[in-house]
Amino acid sequence: MQVTITAVGPDHKGLADPIVHFVTGAGANIHEIQMYDRDSERLFAMLMRIECAGGSVSELRTELMAIGQERGLQVRVWSRDEYVRPPRLAICTTYRTEPALAILRAIRDRRLKAEVAIMAGNRTACRSIAEQFDVPWLSIGDDRGNPDYSKLESAIDEHQIDYVLLARYMRVLPAELCWKFAGGRIINLHHGLLPSFPGFRPYEDAYQHHMLCFGATVHFIVPELDAGNQILYQAAFSVPPGTSLEEVKRLGETDHEANCLIEGARRVIDREVELHFHRVVRRNS
Repeated sequence: MQVTITAVGPDHKGLADPIVHFVTGAGANIHEIQMYDRDSERLFAMLMRIECAGGSVSELRTELMAIGQERGLQVRVWSRDEYVRPPRLAICTTYRTEPALAILRAIRDRRLKAEVAIMAGNRTACRSIAEQFDVPWLSIGDDRGNPDYSKLESAIDEHQIDYVLLARYMRVLPAELCWKFAGGRIINLHHGLLPSFPGFRPYEDAYQHHMLCFGATVHFIVPELDAGNQILYQAAFSVPPGTSLEEVKRLGETDHEANCLIEGARRVIDREVELHFHRVVRRNS
């Protein structure tokens, strides 16, 4: 059984050793280990991907969380194989409703084998979509849209979320949150072709470069790195010369982006791909 372990907390000496020793002492094989030290914030983070031969994930979680408590670390232990159920999703939104609506419809129509446990937004534009599909809604933004990520973090744990979908969520997640749910658990829809057009205005940037090809990208979120080797799916559409920016955005924002998110999410949900060492790899059958 493949298990992902993350540990995040204030940086000091001797944080990784007890976790590594316990895991190897329990007979697990370590397939991947990454450690991160952010001096400016005194933040330590670790990701381990292991193959667990025996015992339950819950037992492993209990032991490692006890080690984390002793060392001042938040430890999370996650495995897709822990529960016999479809993977549980959290959808994060800001303004645009189309991507979230497309995911909910794809699940309803059984094109995606998953369930949405919660929708969260730093704006309330998508709340009616959640209510339409009887999905619990969580407001994580203040009056200016500034997010409270402690609310989102608690909800991910409480609802036993497997994957977080950023469905045109127009905020950059802090590195600490990305590390807590690292290992291919956060999936982002970007409304532009990466790596050429990053940022918040990719349609405008591509249009200013006189491009006739536009598109969207679905990628894993990884701490401190831009999407490159983390791309899950990318699709483009072409327009004739003279097409207005408004028409380009209409074509992209109505169906194109939403369909890209569905296919990118499907590849993860169906376990066709995984994230290993910050690279998307085909999963072995």
